[in-house]
Amino acid sequence: MNEQVEQYWHEFCVKNKIAPSELDEAFAFGNTKQMADELADLVKRGIKTATTSLYDPSDSLAQVGKYCIILNGSDEPVCVIQNKVCEIMPFKQVSQEHAYHEGEGDRTYASWRKAHVDFFTKECEQEGLAPFSEYTLVVCEVFSKVN
Repeated sequence: MNEQVEQYWHEFCVKNKIAPSELDEAFAFGNTKQMADELADLVKRGIKTATTSLYDPSDSLAQVGKYCIILNGSDEPVCVIQNKVCEIMPFKQVSQEHAYHEGEGDRTYASWRKAHVDFFTKECEQEGLAPFSEYTLVVCEVFSKVN
């Protein structure tokens, strides 16, 4: 964690009387600077309150109740969220409601689905994983912006 992010977290903890150990992680959404900037802005404006990612059994899952710092494409802190729900399921089971709460595009399920199939297909190829399918496990997270 860079110094700017550490200072941001420290100030948040002091202001909100939260223990520093309540930080789960600091991260940026997406795989490009532009995507990170756009998605961080959606979170900051309270539009994006959910996310979906490929499930990787070697990664730790979001801890419900813990906090995360959302970074922009320049790794600068934008806001703090609190994890509310974390579920693993096959891609085909992601609900329309969850897709809507991701806040991206026109917020329709069809738009969300196309964007995520494209994104996950490329991610699986780049990471040398099994080809993406309807049965690929994903992590669905719901969060709320707290700062």
